[in-house]
Amino acid sequence: MGHSGRGSVGSAFVLTVGVDIGGTSIRAAVVDRDGQVLDAARAPTPNSERALDDAVVRAVRELAGRHRVEAVGLAVAGFLTVDRRTVQFAPHLAWVDAPVAQRLSERLGLPVILEHDANAALWAEYRFGAAAGGSRNVVLIAIGTGIGAALLLDGRLYRGSFGVAPELGHITVKPGGRACACGKQGCWERYCSGSALAESALEMLAADPAESAILAREVAVDPGALTGRRVAAAAHDGDRLAQAVMARFARSLGRGLAAVADMYDPDLVVIAGGVSSSAPLYLDQAREQYALTVTGAGHRPLARIRRAQLGESAGLIGAAELARKGE
Repeated sequence: MGHSGRGSVGSAFVLTVGVDIGGTSIRAAVVDRDGQVLDAARAPTPNSERALDDAVVRAVRELAGRHRVEAVGLAVAGFLTVDRRTVQFAPHLAWVDAPVAQRLSERLGLPVILEHDANAALWAEYRFGAAAGGSRNVVLIAIGTGIGAALLLDGRLYRGSFGVAPELGHITVKPGGRACACGKQGCWERYCSGSALAESALEMLAADPAESAILAREVAVDPGALTGRRVAAAAHDGDRLAQAVMARFARSLGRGLAAVADMYDPDLVVIAGGVSSSAPLYLDQAREQYALTVTGAGHRPLARIRRAQLGESAGLIGAAELARKGE
């Protein structure tokens, strides 16, 4: 492979590759010591195990042909073994009980580390983004189709005894409530996610369609086309029902954050994920609900709540930085 520059893992000048492996696309990037993306490659995510290995190897080799890289970090949405060498299960990927780190390292001739995608995103925000500058106890809540979460305690990622903590999206907030794909009912992500926004809008439309000037027309044409993004857009445009849905969402977020604060007492909560782009519609109300609901309300310091800064690149930046550290 052709290279530019030199370094070794741990060097201030070393370049590493971060790879964010999603259900539809693989995004790889060369990242420097300051968290800056210098070069990138992208490919569709294959649906077989061998093809998935091949696609990651091709993306890394493409970048390594243009830069001297010393290690690779993979951000994976799934369960990893405690040593983070094997993907046990990833709902949208072909890897099952797959020793991915060893296989890819042998093919690439580089150290390869694996990390849960939410952990990688939190590490990036801690080093270079919304959590940089002194926070030591941080919770990241990634709100998209569901809820992903990550936890930093005393400046270190907390993964739990078996490597799967913290699954905050599946704490029960409403016993006997909406069914969740995890098999339980009333999980937090069923009331506080992009899919939850759509479901709440459909419930409220069924009760009083006259409250919506925008969503009612769209749902009449195709109820299945309603998304959380469309609900947020309608709320922004003044649709009363959509605004009521966002208010319900904000209360659910605030109550959930109060429970998280009761458990972990963070000094900072970072809100990430696709729904974070609509934060002006709900974040202030969520902060108010959190302040009212947390145990000891009015008699304890409150965590700051901020939007993530690094967007969809956070996972690959964090994975690259963890590879640089050799963790």
